[in-house]
Amino acid sequence: MLVDVYTKEGQVSGQVELRDDIFGIEPKDNAMHQAVVAYLAHQRQGNAKTKIRSEVSGGGKKPWKQKGRGTARSGSSRSPVWVGGGTVHGPKPHDYVYILPKKLGRLARKSAFSLRMKENNLVVIEDLTFNNIKTKQFAEVLKKLNLNDKKTLFLLAGTDNNVYLSGRNIAKLTVQPADKISTYDILSHKKIVLLKSAVEVIEKTFGN
Repeated sequence: MLVDVYTKEGQVSGQVELRDDIFGIEPKDNAMHQAVVAYLAHQRQGNAKTKIRSEVSGGGKKPWKQKGRGTARSGSSRSPVWVGGGTVHGPKPHDYVYILPKKLGRLARKSAFSLRMKENNLVVIEDLTFNNIKTKQFAEVLKKLNLNDKKTLFLLAGTDNNVYLSGRNIAKLTVQPADKISTYDILSHKKIVLLKSAVEVIEKTFGN
């Protein structure tokens, strides 16, 4: 499919061909759902831990004699029924890793791109570079593209520190290399901005 390419002034400068098998497929809701579940699962540390009675220090001596006090029998002050004792059925370190098949992950990202394209929320612009870190200039570019008040994912062809650092402090803007993004990244942003050079990177990374 052909889409317009915009300059940093917000004017149409030409067109670029986007592959239909990446940007024009029918979005698969199930694939996107599983990819998001896997992404969120990987964010969990799973290191919550409480001590059971055998791990709590102290309690080696029987608190009082077995009979004669008129109170309950007790063998250790580390029993779960005592304050300061061990816990029962408490959390243990848990691995939340959710393995997503590569083909399914690729399908999910292509579905996410196609969904944003279908919504007319994907924009391609001419390659953008800054000689220095220029947050004000970056913000001006977003304003010209009418994206300054929208949650936007800005995708680069590679690592560009000046562009990344220029956009780091801009509200609602995320700047990332195009080949490192996840389905969650795409779906959690309303607008997707692709540098023209990033189109080839995406097609090479996620194409068949």
